Amino acid sequence: MMDLLVLQQQASGSWRTQAEVFSEIFLVFLVIGTVVGVVVISYTLYNGYRYRDTGEETAGFDAPQLGELPTGQDGKSKKLFLSFGLSAIIVISVVVYSYTLLLYVESGPSSEIETEGNMDVQVTGFQFGWQFEYPNGQTELNTLRVPAGEDQVIRLQITSRDVMHNFGVTELRIKSDAIPGETSEEWFLADEPGSYTIECFELCGIGHSQMRGEIIVMEPDEFNEWYDGTYEGASSQTAEVETGAESR
Repeated sequence: MMDLLVLQQQASGSWRTQAEVFSEIFLVFLVIGTVVGVVVISYTLYNGYRYRDTGEETAGFDAPQLGELPTGQDGKSKKLFLSFGLSAIIVISVVVYSYTLLLYVESGPSSEIETEGNMDVQVTGFQFGWQFEYPNGQTELNTLRVPAGEDQVIRLQITSRDVMHNFGVTELRIKSDAIPGETSEEWFLADEPGSYTIECFELCGIGHSQMRGEIIVMEPDEFNEWYDGTYEGASSQTAEVETGAESR
């Protein structure tokens, strides 16, 4: 698996976002499906025209019969097995290609080849909000700030303190269960500064529709300045967040 991940990184020069991977898979399937569809429909129309009933009898002509395999006349059997072979090659290639990319999405960049900018964040869902705990102990409620960058891998350790939730960010292609007593792992890259909406995709109670948060992707320098300033107030802010979460 390590080799596959390294190839993914080397091919693009940086780690790829999950959104990019899924978009590429969709595009490849669309192109292959379109090409195969055009070829099949064109060949079907060609044979329909070639073997149409003109009302005239052709001496020595052995028309193909429905349900019968070609016997080798005029190379028909070769065409049949050639089409089977090409179909098998296409299907196997697409399966291997998709599996390789999905391994990358599932596992993410390996710790052996991570960069210094990567960050692990603890995510805890509760009725009805999200709590984020940074490596330095700083805790934020419903807002996750991360640095932008093609090599800034953000790893999320997702759980729940009450009922089952589902942490999702549509624009970043993030979706993972938050289960009490268990931890789900998720990761993402955000190469463009901006704001992304966090939603709960699991019906979790009367306030489910209001269980929203925000991922704020900041410029690296701006994020570092903010993050460095959280050390002093980490303990007090953590207490405030926990108090606010319990009162909901």
